[in-house]
Amino acid sequence: MSKLVIVESPSKIKSIKKILGNEYDVMASKGHIRDLPKSTLGVDVENGYKPKYINMADKKELIKQLQQAASDCDQVYLATDPDREGEAIAWHLAQLLSLNLNEANRVAFNEITESGVKFGMASPHKINLDLVDAQQARRVLDRIVGYKLSPFLWKKVKSGLSAGRVQTVALRLIVDREREIENFKSEEYWTIDAKLLSGRKTFKAALYGTCDEKKIEIENESMANEILEKLSGSDFVVSKVKKGIRNKRPAPPFITSTLQQEASRKINFTGQKTMRIAQQLYEGVDVKGSGSTGLITYMRTDSLRISDEARKAGNGYILKTYGDKYLPKTPNVYKTKNGAQDAHEAIRPTNVYLTPDSLKDSLTTDQYKLYKLIWERFVASLMANCVQNTVAVDIKASDYLFKASGYSVKFDGFTVLYEEGRDFESEDNTNLPEMKEGDLLKLKELTPNQHFTQPPARYTEPTLIKALDDNGIGRPSTYAPIISNILQREYIERDKKSLKPTSLGMVVVDLIVEYFKKIVDVKFTAEMETNLDKVGVGELNWTETIDDFYKDFESLLKKAEDSLTGKKVKVPAKETEIKCDKCGRNMVIKSSRFGKFLACPGYPECKNTKPVPEDEVTVPCPKCGSKLVRRVSKKSGKKFYGCTNYPTCDFASPNAPTGEICKECGGFILSGIRGRKYCMNSECPTRTKTEKKSK
Repeated sequence: MSKLVIVESPSKIKSIKKILGNEYDVMASKGHIRDLPKSTLGVDVENGYKPKYINMADKKELIKQLQQAASDCDQVYLATDPDREGEAIAWHLAQLLSLNLNEANRVAFNEITESGVKFGMASPHKINLDLVDAQQARRVLDRIVGYKLSPFLWKKVKSGLSAGRVQTVALRLIVDREREIENFKSEEYWTIDAKLLSGRKTFKAALYGTCDEKKIEIENESMANEILEKLSGSDFVVSKVKKGIRNKRPAPPFITSTLQQEASRKINFTGQKTMRIAQQLYEGVDVKGSGSTGLITYMRTDSLRISDEARKAGNGYILKTYGDKYLPKTPNVYKTKNGAQDAHEAIRPTNVYLTPDSLKDSLTTDQYKLYKLIWERFVASLMANCVQNTVAVDIKASDYLFKASGYSVKFDGFTVLYEEGRDFESEDNTNLPEMKEGDLLKLKELTPNQHFTQPPARYTEPTLIKALDDNGIGRPSTYAPIISNILQREYIERDKKSLKPTSLGMVVVDLIVEYFKKIVDVKFTAEMETNLDKVGVGELNWTETIDDFYKDFESLLKKAEDSLTGKKVKVPAKETEIKCDKCGRNMVIKSSRFGKFLACPGYPECKNTKPVPEDEVTVPCPKCGSKLVRRVSKKSGKKFYGCTNYPTCDFASPNAPTGEICKECGGFILSGIRGRKYCMNSECPTRTKTEKKSK
């Protein structure tokens, strides 16, 4: 019998073909093959929200090839990704290939390894139509919101805007946080630190309160000075020493959301990049001596479960490498949060003995970084706790109580390999000197410190993902595209690692909150996600779920359009300190399809525009010695380095000058990719053929 296996990604073909052998032919759908039309709503809202799917135009030839291959073989297996999206793609393939939905022709691979693929092929099942309905409900719901709400924004704000059911809620979180920061009123407070000497070791203790352990809030400098005066000449005596043992437990293996958070913290990957590299590791990488090998389990999961086989292999590695004291007496088991789908294991290496170092020559730099993170997190999650000796010391001086605490590591446990990153740095506890009750300490210095309460921090990518995950908004696979979409739409911008709303983003959120408050309510959106999950397990009907939403939404949309008839919301332009060359006004930043540019606010009287100066370069212009800045071309949208003395000086370059001169031809040396330098002169003999072509 000839058998056909259809996967999503072409990069899986080689790995799976190697495992299954010549009896099987393996082809790829290259993702979705049918979708709703781009130009119309594509949903019949009057007749049960029936979607009008069409074959994707760029898949026309591929569909013919798949249909021909299916007709030529005896058995077709649909091995699309093992999630809700993959189930829907399998259903679309079954429709196009005229497969019987009552037959067990669906297989799933949790990992692209010999055991994973053979296990999947040995366990074929019917396409799960409840999961298909859940994905279909999400797609239809998002299409309705996007195609009904986006035109409303075009008419009331500006053309080209978009709104999404989940992305707008994510944007609202960022805007609400910005408003908290703007409205925050800072308050003054003071602390007092004592620098003390015990034996030969100096340490720091902080004023806590009075000797009866009543905490003191020092509101201003005069209160601080009053306390300092009372402390003058006082003895500092140890009144209590409390010692203990603290067990620090390892973090669980990764799920999709925690992988994206940790990759951002530790290796500076965006969520989108993390998922792209993880997909490569899952689908298979050419490993020297082994061929194409899947290195991690499926990376879209919210389950913390790991298989007994994986645990046994991990324990064996720990015993061999670190010894039995690094294995806990009872295995570490992590509880998956309520509402999570438990279809897959946590993200882990498929073979723990394929260490990051052993694969370094087979992986790209990015693949190595992410694989190392996943591998270390998994192995550490199986290891024994880190055991710490803790000490807390109370110190009395006059009527006041100072406190100091610290710890030392008794047994490093899992920390010998890995420690979880943190969103915000905190001061490490002090390793205190040995002390006992009644010890008289020598005061070296008393320091009053002025502080001001700080507003909440802006979201970063990992903290926003955590907020979405904690609130049940979206699903792990959607976090990366959500953030990417609102960045591309210029609703938010990056300020170093922080995510900051733009004026446009704030206007869009304010408008939608005013007229569609329920739609962008965090709790309502979380409830909708729960309902979609219930559709996936057969507890709710998908059309009824959408109907409950659509009736309210349609009513709100009509009221909003009636209220804003003939009105348009203005987006305030961001003013800069750059003066208009022609009239002296402060120029503002505006956007076009080519990117941002500076414009005079005096338009139409003054029509002056100029490029936005971006990053100033420390190296001066090699032609005239003026400052260089990074600009964006109004015609092409491409970035380049130009002289601030333009048009007097016409120096422009795609890369930044280094300040060096080419010894071969006298041209200017530019900085290229990966730190490589090259001559700006395209005809210079030092340039490669590729560099000579790109002028």
